[in-house]
Amino acid sequence: MATSLNFDQLDYDILHEMLHTSDISYAELGKKLFVSGGTIHVRIKKMEEAGIVKGKKLHVDLKGLGYDVIAFIGIFLEKSSLYDSVAKELKKIPEIVRLNYTTGNYSMFAEVVCKNIQELKKVLHDELQKIKGIERTETFISLDESFVRHVAISF
Repeated sequence: MATSLNFDQLDYDILHEMLHTSDISYAELGKKLFVSGGTIHVRIKKMEEAGIVKGKKLHVDLKGLGYDVIAFIGIFLEKSSLYDSVAKELKKIPEIVRLNYTTGNYSMFAEVVCKNIQELKKVLHDELQKIKGIERTETFISLDESFVRHVAISF
């Protein structure tokens, strides 16, 4: 996708810097990359319009806010053709923060963030199991997150 947009080294450098420090000002980034802040603004706008850049995220320490349980749920569907309707229902559950359509044992794989085990039980028992099309689930509770990193993009 990026090559069809005529990305050059500067575009990749901008993305690389912003992946590590998204709150950097355009002026500061311009100084760091030896171009004007206006050039940075134009390049980021181009990437936003192309759908490459989709906003800027704030990284929050969830444990610091009291969210002590991260779980991953493998979801078995009755039929793979039910993916869209099940995904639509799963999107209504705010504790589900990520959902992927997968190959392998599971039809779908979801990441869930909860304040405690009771909240996870509520999600599993009261919400997930009532969605039509879900045959069964398998839950994995994360004991620790070793690291999170961005994809190493290159030109």
